[in-house]
Amino acid sequence: MWEEIYKKLKKYPARMKVAEKMIELGLRIDDKEKIYCGDLQINDKSLAKAAGVDRRAIKSTIKIINEDEELLNIFKNIVPAGTLLKNIAKNLNLGVIEIEVTSENKGLLTATTKIISEKGVSIRQAYAEDIKMEEYPHLTIITEEPLTGDIIDEFLKIKGVNRVSIY
Repeated sequence: MWEEIYKKLKKYPARMKVAEKMIELGLRIDDKEKIYCGDLQINDKSLAKAAGVDRRAIKSTIKIINEDEELLNIFKNIVPAGTLLKNIAKNLNLGVIEIEVTSENKGLLTATTKIISEKGVSIRQAYAEDIKMEEYPHLTIITEEPLTGDIIDEFLKIKGVNRVSIY
């Protein structure tokens, strides 16, 4: 997906920022060239501010997307992923594991979930940042209960793990 978007927008940094922000936030374009997060309409000014671009970049990005069948097929079918529990986990007595990864992280989710399940703890949520979008992507796992710090060494043995935080 990123290769297609990059190839078509690389000459226009502001448009690329808009596309990245739309994907990050799960924003889609409808048939009337309106931007939505789920069923909530997002105005151009708000998206421009969030993406750090001029409002004209929003209109030009939408125009380019609508003129390209492949881009349109991507951006009209985006669905927001929902609430990430990370920032409210403590309030809910849940645990959070943040794992900074490298681009060589095949099997990372399998290895981490195995370690967690061996501790007898259920996973409530897992969220992986896109390695194409983030310089230092993270895998965030929310567990039914907080885990202790002694598990960090087990995670650090997994190929592709740079750093681990548990809270």
